[in-house]
Amino acid sequence: MPESTAALIAVLAASAVPLAAQAQQPGGEAAGEVGYWAFSAPAPSAAPPVADSWVRGPVDAFIRHRLQERALRPSPQASRERLARRVSLDLTGLPPTREQMLAFLADPSPDSYRRFVDSLLASPHYGERWAQKWLDVVRYADTNGFELDGYREHAWRYRDYVVRSFNQDKPFDRFVCEQVAGDELFPGDEEALIATGFHAAGPRHMVGGNQDKEEARQEVLTEMVLGVGQALLGLTVQCARCHDHKFDPITQKDYYRLAAFFAGSDLEDAVLATAAEQERSETLRAAHEQRLAPIKQRLDELEAPFREQARERKRQQLGPEHAAALATPEDRRSEKQERLAKEANSQIKPAWYEVLPLIPPEVKETRTALRDQMHALDLVKPAPPRTALAVKNTAAAEPTHVLLGGDHRRKGDSVAAGFLSSIGSLGFTVPDGAAGRRAALAKWLTDAAHPLVARVMVNRVWEFRMGRGLVRDPNNFGLLGGLPTHPGLLDALAARFVEEGWSIKSIDRLIVLSSAYRQAADIDPEKAAADPGNELYWRASRRRLSAESIRDSALAASGRLNRALAGRPVRIPIEPEVYDLIFTEAEPDNLWPVTPDRREHDRRSLYLLNKRTVRLPFLANFDQPDTMTSCSVRSTSTHALQSLSLLNSDFMQVQARSLAERLRRECGGGDPVCQIGSLFRITLARDPTPAEQRLAKGFLASSPSADRLQDLSLAILNRNEFVYRP
Repeated sequence: MPESTAALIAVLAASAVPLAAQAQQPGGEAAGEVGYWAFSAPAPSAAPPVADSWVRGPVDAFIRHRLQERALRPSPQASRERLARRVSLDLTGLPPTREQMLAFLADPSPDSYRRFVDSLLASPHYGERWAQKWLDVVRYADTNGFELDGYREHAWRYRDYVVRSFNQDKPFDRFVCEQVAGDELFPGDEEALIATGFHAAGPRHMVGGNQDKEEARQEVLTEMVLGVGQALLGLTVQCARCHDHKFDPITQKDYYRLAAFFAGSDLEDAVLATAAEQERSETLRAAHEQRLAPIKQRLDELEAPFREQARERKRQQLGPEHAAALATPEDRRSEKQERLAKEANSQIKPAWYEVLPLIPPEVKETRTALRDQMHALDLVKPAPPRTALAVKNTAAAEPTHVLLGGDHRRKGDSVAAGFLSSIGSLGFTVPDGAAGRRAALAKWLTDAAHPLVARVMVNRVWEFRMGRGLVRDPNNFGLLGGLPTHPGLLDALAARFVEEGWSIKSIDRLIVLSSAYRQAADIDPEKAAADPGNELYWRASRRRLSAESIRDSALAASGRLNRALAGRPVRIPIEPEVYDLIFTEAEPDNLWPVTPDRREHDRRSLYLLNKRTVRLPFLANFDQPDTMTSCSVRSTSTHALQSLSLLNSDFMQVQARSLAERLRRECGGGDPVCQIGSLFRITLARDPTPAEQRLAKGFLASSPSADRLQDLSLAILNRNEFVYRP
């Protein structure tokens, strides 16, 4: 074992034992007794005095102070063009429009950048940008995941709730309370009920047939604890499910005390529609089913003989006991034969791939035509009554036990709902019954004295804007998450966050108006040698756009972007190769019915159907999270499929063609100077350099018979400058 690795393990082991031990000491409820910084309340100090005109506010004072300690100077300010593009992409996920850029560049006043920022904060796209981040953390998708990956008909209402909340600058403490216990704290408030979809955002293992109900219930509780632990507390509490946490002061008992908060709660489809709306919906649904019925009947009649043929083939392969049991009339079967017959029926039930080869071509053609009719009707089926995937209280709270090794069959001591011992109750109590438990948890989480929640959220804001968290892993404020690079700044931001009404926009504004944020991203070799990870923020972070922002930016450039907000998820066409690989082997039916309105296909990526087991290749290639685990920071990989997607995919070819058509419309007469200038301003938010103008003009003139403007548009959409935050 390398010496460095052995030393690290020794340090971690030496640090972890006292923390875990102190968390279990009698009377050790006070955070101060634990000793680890994250479990003590923020102790903000005044920004350090720094005599430098670069300092515009407290953020800069903390950053500049640390730079001075290392004899480093910050980088110069980025150009106005780059700064405008950067802040627009950061706050809205979209590049600035030409109109926005012209207005900003034409405004010589000292407050022009501030006004530009305020306009972006007021944009409805601000909420969409933040929603993408929050949904990454809570593992939102439109399906359950696992082998069945069933569709969640009403989950999208939670996604839209998140967008609205960030656009409204809903105070974060209210945002948390609504998601944890909106039904209890704000009864009758439809928004608050929808917000509890937070507890159902992650994957859920739904299977058919006989299930171990207790095991399934424990999986639901595990997902609920995981959501609160990672998204709100920034802790790996799930590590204490089977044993005391190895590194952080979280005992196994702590874990099950948290789980007990949800012991009286269950997931439900909460109907929001009025009685009249429900009645109308049922009438429309019945009429729709009536139109489908003859098609379904005809399909069943077509398939029945071939299903029976496949069933009979499998029946011939049964063992003697199973075959005899199945041949025995039901009313004459012994108890053993009943069991064997049930097993036999399960074994001989044919899968579709076993039926398909038996169907002759002419029957397949008839079946395909019938399926097409059915899918056409399905695409226009009436919407169900307004419903939300939410949480409800059960009549009574089930007892909660410490599960030895996390196994639901090995019950240990019973525990009552309670708060983390390393933080303490902060003066809150938990009711004994099912009702009010989550409300108590929500109030505890959002108390001003809580050491973690405000810190965790401002760290997410900082990472989102600056490219790296003050705490490296925003989901882990424990020992393995590392110490903050600027603890004073983190605590100052957390305190300000609470004092200013838990306003996300206020923290966002503070950060993006700072000199630290406005720096150029150019690398200085000497500074890079002193701080290669840019932990001291001596320059801006230049990083690739998220998968969704790349797609949305291409749509914006081509002029095709549909900026409509909210609504049901959109299914866009997927590559035939992907469809055939995923669906055809199992069931050659149209399991991916494309949304019929073509304009809907150009919606922002946030609104595309997010199916956990069928990730859209373009987004997956650019590191879209898998939604099975919480993603606190998007990873950035580099591989050949990315270049192929940007250059050869149908999507990018369509955007390049549409962009070329846009340039012809706007410039008229085929003026190459106008076309080239517009192309650069639309895609890169700047004018071309003389060298770029000369090269582009020569390229357009090189082959008049080819669509050189489309090729040039595609080339610019493939530039690093287009897919990277400046």
